[in-house]
Amino acid sequence: MHVDLNLLTVLDALLEEGSVMGAAERLNLSSPAVSRTLGRLRAVTGDDILVRTGHSMTPTPYAVSVREDVHRLVGQARAVLSPVRELNLAELDRTFTIRCHDAVAASLVPVLVGRVQQRASGVRLRVLSEGPVDTDDLRHGRVDLELGGGEPALPEFRSEPLGEDRLVVAMRADHPCADGLDLAAYAAQPHVVVSRRGRLTAPVDDALAAAGLRRQVVAAVATLSTALRIAARGDALVTCTEVLGRPLIEAFGLLTRPLPIAFPAATVNCNWHQRYDSDPAHGWLREQVRASFEEITAG
Repeated sequence: MHVDLNLLTVLDALLEEGSVMGAAERLNLSSPAVSRTLGRLRAVTGDDILVRTGHSMTPTPYAVSVREDVHRLVGQARAVLSPVRELNLAELDRTFTIRCHDAVAASLVPVLVGRVQQRASGVRLRVLSEGPVDTDDLRHGRVDLELGGGEPALPEFRSEPLGEDRLVVAMRADHPCADGLDLAAYAAQPHVVVSRRGRLTAPVDDALAAAGLRRQVVAAVATLSTALRIAARGDALVTCTEVLGRPLIEAFGLLTRPLPIAFPAATVNCNWHQRYDSDPAHGWLREQVRASFEEITAG
């Protein structure tokens, strides 16, 4: 059975107004158009719906019995097709899943959790670490936001830069290069590379190669915390972002020096699937992420 929901709209107006003319005025239609629809309603239901009594029309017992149901259904249909875009944070009850690098988790997430709890106590954040391979979690809604340096290439995804974070070199406080780090010394020291895929090289190696230099990479690890732990126990250097890496760098008692080669700052992106473009709660979460990044970079 093919149901024309426009019939319900006209039926609701007819039962509310009690006349073809009144329904036509309410729906901004002509009386003949409403009369034709009334004929269709009679054919579909097998009931007269409205019958003439003198100069007025009276609903049939069937029409009276379905009046409230019809009005409710029409209201529900309008609500579905005209969603409320206003967000009531006091009543928001939702769990958001965020995937990010451990440096982001250590620096941005604590600020984000604080902001969210102050404004929407019913919101919970599930923070997942990056894996060694890409997944379809963002596409299938298992992850709401991905935060990091990557930027999706497919048009179904959205990406917004939160800002930039320059690269620095982390080392133990009594490292031989603590008093100064030039390019030759940087290339001569052992290095630990942070790579979730286990790669032993990074874009900075291309810049070194252009200068005729090559560094010695002794390990590739998945997280910045592991890399910094290695640096704290020996002479290995770790090249990482300055602001996002600061909490972990300070936790291991390390110091930083400027990267001794011209290299662009790292862009930090916020990525999501287009299905959430018009979701007010998801949009609010993205606003909190942006504000959290601004807070930690301004500090």
